[in-house]
Amino acid sequence: MPADADAGKKAVVLVSGGLDSATVLALAAAAGARCYALTFDYGQRHRVELEAACRVAQALHAVDHRVVKLDIGWMGGSALTDAAMAVPHGPYVGIPVTYVPARNTVFLAIALAWAEVLGAPEIYIGANAVDYSGYPDCRPEFIQAFEQLANLATRAGVEGHGFHVLAPLMHMSKLEIIRTGLQLGVDYSLTVSCYDPDAAGRACGRCDACCLRTQGFSAAGIADPARGQ
Repeated sequence: MPADADAGKKAVVLVSGGLDSATVLALAAAAGARCYALTFDYGQRHRVELEAACRVAQALHAVDHRVVKLDIGWMGGSALTDAAMAVPHGPYVGIPVTYVPARNTVFLAIALAWAEVLGAPEIYIGANAVDYSGYPDCRPEFIQAFEQLANLATRAGVEGHGFHVLAPLMHMSKLEIIRTGLQLGVDYSLTVSCYDPDAAGRACGRCDACCLRTQGFSAAGIADPARGQ
């Protein structure tokens, strides 16, 4: 890992443009990190989130923000990347079709590489195991396993400059996430959480992401400020 007096203050933060990742970016900054935001253009149908990610990164003063084109949609297998698959609007059983195969594994691998180049010992992700869609790569076991991999598979890890993969929202409800973000000054009007927005970028209000977000703001007793949410 490059010698850098500020190394302990650097962090790579995955920023999708949604409510959770905006809160994570704010938490990382509040912890004293110099935040390097990382967003992926992976062929997602809900591309309005890319614009939201740029707004969030700028508003929360990320040191740098990279939008990386990494098209994994060609393989299909998810309603978020395959136009032939419908985004579910309603209850489901098991892991939903909005699960993107190995998405967080791929994203964290790229984040890890950038973190090693930057000399950033921390990687933040907005994974959550309470109010979430049942994705296997949002569980604490996955985060722990990836952190172990990160420290086995990198020169920095082998040389004793290991990494921590932080998921500060892991055990928080949407209500708790929203309250935390508001305390940190997050402007949720900048964020987008919908899996199936219309051509104008307005939220559908019926997909799982919309429902979880709506429930969170309702529990908080405040109106969702985001456009179309």
